[in-house]
Amino acid sequence: MTLSRRRFLTATGAVLAAGACSAPPSTQSATSTAAQPKTLTKIGFDYPFTQLPLYATLVKLATAAAKPHNIELVTTNDASRADTQASSLTTWVGQKIPAIVSFPMVFEATEGIARSALDAGLIWVTYGGSLQHQSADIQFSFLEGGTLLGAAAAKWANENLGGKGKIAFLTDGTIQLGRDRTKGMVDAFTKAAPGVDVVAQEQAIDPDTGLSKSTALLAKHPDLNIILGITDAAAYGGYKALLQAGRSATDAKTFVGGQDGSAPSLMAIKQGTFYRASAALAPDDIASAVVNVPLAVAAGKPNPSVNVPITLVGQADGAKIDGLLAQGA
Repeated sequence: MTLSRRRFLTATGAVLAAGACSAPPSTQSATSTAAQPKTLTKIGFDYPFTQLPLYATLVKLATAAAKPHNIELVTTNDASRADTQASSLTTWVGQKIPAIVSFPMVFEATEGIARSALDAGLIWVTYGGSLQHQSADIQFSFLEGGTLLGAAAAKWANENLGGKGKIAFLTDGTIQLGRDRTKGMVDAFTKAAPGVDVVAQEQAIDPDTGLSKSTALLAKHPDLNIILGITDAAAYGGYKALLQAGRSATDAKTFVGGQDGSAPSLMAIKQGTFYRASAALAPDDIASAVVNVPLAVAAGKPNPSVNVPITLVGQADGAKIDGLLAQGA
């Protein structure tokens, strides 16, 4: 849930990451010395957070991107369980799936599986971070996305709230993506709008958790002005909580924003609600990377890793929003 540079994905989300996740031991990728296949017929795409709205879109687009190369895209069904993910990936290594693109829930636990894949001559691409043992990685300007969102919300708070008010952050501290996005949005906001009270930082990456955590926060702080999310999915849960609490959808003193560019959030921005901004990734860019990075590794190209670009969209960016929505249609 639209461009290019290098750091993590690092870090949602989103995106995005569950409570069992933990930090990778290193953000430096190690080059595999295992022989790589020259022709790919199959890519395994392991994205465990199937509850996120972005998942179905990515699978559809990556399947379409693989087709012209006569590549079959296969997927896991991890149900956001780290043990199931480990079992699924181990099975793939045993089946010698030629290339595996995996978004690890627990980086330390996945390290050994990635090493086994490389030892078996397979391609391993880490999605949303870096492992010590990998062929390449796909990252998403994590810190930058959070910084863009936090700065935009702070600017709005200074212009519309006189630099006062209350903010809650829906965060993730379990993986690199989440930590970088969290740091970016919290640091950028608090530096630029120090007069706004931070009432909470709550772990939430999906809509249901965002809704429940925000509902509880509103019971304590009914005058909460701003909710920023590590993912658009979580932030959309916050948006729904505010509506359910009786907040007008066009309330001039409320700001909700997230990261990824999920369709429900983009629609809310386009409709002129108080969901005002998203640090958005283009689904086409991500899906292309899922296919093209393994192809680049198989072809022996130098520096096959990518950092998928990100851009902030708001209510003045109708054409950009339409373009992003069209990719997921």
